[in-house]
Amino acid sequence: MEEQTNSLTNEETILTILKAKLGIVSNTRDEYLKLLVKGIIEELSKQQGIELYLGRVDHQIFIADYAEFRYNNREYQGFPRHLQWRLHNLYVRGDEPSTGIIS
Repeated sequence: MEEQTNSLTNEETILTILKAKLGIVSNTRDEYLKLLVKGIIEELSKQQGIELYLGRVDHQIFIADYAEFRYNNREYQGFPRHLQWRLHNLYVRGDEPSTGIIS
């Protein structure tokens, strides 16, 4: 029997998590949300030098949480403490990928 593989890419998985957090069931905002996710990934990796492993569930959820914050807070209201703490840990830890690799 063949092993069943996940047909979603890592970015699609992040999009699915983000839509669930936001309570969005339609696809009408998908393009905007995809750009938001892609922008966050690029910002973290290129501007801040954080090595992301998009196959890791904890990294996927962090990106989805960060995207949810950006989506809901278009006016500056301060960066949530839990996101600051998790972002700091990404800087400090330098984890090895457990599954998947950088996008």
